[in-house]
Amino acid sequence: MRSLAGILLPLARERGATIATAESCTGGLIAAAITDEAGSSAIFDRGFVTYSNIAKQDMLGVREQTLTEHGAVSERVAAEMAEGALMRSKATLAVSVTGIAGPGGSDNKPEGRVWFGLACQGTVHTEMLEFGPLGRAGVRAATRDHALRLLIAALDQRLP
Repeated sequence: MRSLAGILLPLARERGATIATAESCTGGLIAAAITDEAGSSAIFDRGFVTYSNIAKQDMLGVREQTLTEHGAVSERVAAEMAEGALMRSKATLAVSVTGIAGPGGSDNKPEGRVWFGLACQGTVHTEMLEFGPLGRAGVRAATRDHALRLLIAALDQRLP
């Protein structure tokens, strides 16, 4: 059975797409999954690991006001991360993730909540998933896999 990244690679190559990632809670797992595939250099431009708020601002241009008003785990931050990754790379498609991997969380932002952003050609798609308390490794793996599925769906034109 092919991995999700193994499905992504030929699809991106066929579409002439290049990909950038902007990762917080996954700490580079999405980029690692893509670059684990032989030939990934043809479709992968770069990955931004922006774990801290300062890194999100410095590397991706996420606005301090957005972080203050919405918090790092929010739809707006996910959107700005994806837009920033697209603008600061040579990629044609960027995915972002920001969430609470755990352990812990709060009533407002529970463990397993992850916001995703997908930016392409001036449009940004965002969505939030509640993976629940799968444990840190479980949330991170589920986030990685969903981000790869989002990229595949976008390239397969199943997303706006």
